[in-house]
Amino acid sequence: MSRYDFLILGAGGTGLASAMYAARLGMKTLVLAASHGTELPVGGIITTTDIVENYPGFAKISGFELAKKLEEQAKNYDLIMIKEEKALEVKRIKNYFSVKTEKGSYDSRTILFATGAKWKKLEVPGSDKFERKGISYCALCDAPLFRDKVVAVIGGSDSASKEAVLLASYAKKVYIIARSTFHPEEANLKKIKANKKIEIIEGTNVTGFLGDDVLRSVTLDKVYKGKKQIVLDGVFIAIGHIPLSGLAKEIGVKVNEKEEIVINHQNSETNIPGVYAAGDVTDKGFKQLITGVSDGCTAAYYANEFIKK
Repeated sequence: MSRYDFLILGAGGTGLASAMYAARLGMKTLVLAASHGTELPVGGIITTTDIVENYPGFAKISGFELAKKLEEQAKNYDLIMIKEEKALEVKRIKNYFSVKTEKGSYDSRTILFATGAKWKKLEVPGSDKFERKGISYCALCDAPLFRDKVVAVIGGSDSASKEAVLLASYAKKVYIIARSTFHPEEANLKKIKANKKIEIIEGTNVTGFLGDDVLRSVTLDKVYKGKKQIVLDGVFIAIGHIPLSGLAKEIGVKVNEKEEIVINHQNSETNIPGVYAAGDVTDKGFKQLITGVSDGCTAAYYANEFIKK
């Protein structure tokens, strides 16, 4: 049985940055890389982004390359151990926490849930084939790749409206395809209606993705302008996220109605002393790699303060 000061569930950018700060504070730290509940490699969800242009220090870098740089930097610290093991169970035992994986058990005085979230996927034919080949989930990350092209946002929420407005600053045409009524906030609806590049299609489902080596078109369940098919270059799916908070809930960590872990936004602590959360799994309003990194580093600092007290 190994004993640590700080145990991090999840090895995305948030978890890796938090580990580095913990090590600098002298904490023996373990990162369980497969704890986010997806099949993503070390580096997490950013590895699925082709080009990143909004992370400080890098004018343009692939998401996979950025993740590898974070991983390599973390491995430079002797106090950090990264294991590609999936956490199966987390328990509270008096004044420490025990995490069981398929390969062993690990005890820690404090714990950080950086388990992230997974995108809700549109489970229709072609969705897997064209992921990263025309299908994206982040306009802020990938919009520049579709300059002067035709794209669609699938979703009817305010998030979909924000994606569309951003995409319209790059693409020549943006469709918003909502399965029921398009219902953004009023301020964003005004922006949408004022932008001649954006066209709303309500009460319509996308039933499939078509193409060759890349996405070329989508099929619809209703006729739109005489056709059930729209030719385009890219699709941005904005139908929501699924926070990976299951393990946290098992030890009594409070979550909100969206299943996001509720944290104190000053110190990243949950309702359980010694338990912290950061990144996409939390109830933070604005979620980006850089904000997750910030909260992860904050968690490491306060975890160290917790141990000292």
